[in-house]
Amino acid sequence: MWTHLGERIIGLLSRYNTLFLEGVGMTLLLSALTVAIGVFLGSFLAMMKMSKIYPIRWLANIYIEIIRGTPLLLQLYFFYFVIPEMIKFINFTKFSSVATALALNSAAYVAEIIRSGIQSVEKGQTEAARSLGLTKRQTMLKIVAPQAVKNILPALANEFIMVIKETSLASTFFVGDLMTSFKTIQGITYMSFEPLVIVGAIYLILTYLLSKLVAVYEGRLKASD
Repeated sequence: MWTHLGERIIGLLSRYNTLFLEGVGMTLLLSALTVAIGVFLGSFLAMMKMSKIYPIRWLANIYIEIIRGTPLLLQLYFFYFVIPEMIKFINFTKFSSVATALALNSAAYVAEIIRSGIQSVEKGQTEAARSLGLTKRQTMLKIVAPQAVKNILPALANEFIMVIKETSLASTFFVGDLMTSFKTIQGITYMSFEPLVIVGAIYLILTYLLSKLVAVYEGRLKASD
């Protein structure tokens, strides 16, 4: 039984290796774009949430609570079906709709990572910098940010790993990710278990390797301290 299963899996890999590789490439591209845009937007959200102006802080809190309080799949459906109907002058493709939903979702979580990273820096250092004549902006860029980055980067790397797994939901819209590869092969071969094993193994390898890289990086950060 196991011999035949192994043969079928190897046969699928050899026959559809290009399709699996394309799925890996699209998954990594979608994940990288999601985290990159998420970091950009999350930085603004973090600043808004730490603002002393109540309406700005309130808007950031509302956005973060809505995104974190609703399922990602619901958000994907919203951006795939509703937003293109509401904003007619923008030509949303399948990929752009899915990428936008994933990025906006990631931004809410990244905002909390950045906020906690900034607030982890001791207030005494900020006060000392201000007493030496540094402006608020200079204090943030030269004192707070370099220290906060050490706490933020490992968490952002873990966010990237989480996003890789979350992109599997994008297969609902057949954007070419790994789970789309599975669905395509399943439709051609009428086989479910074998392609699922292959896709699951690929996800496991990707997340395992990345988690090990994050662990090595965290170890170097601790050693530098």
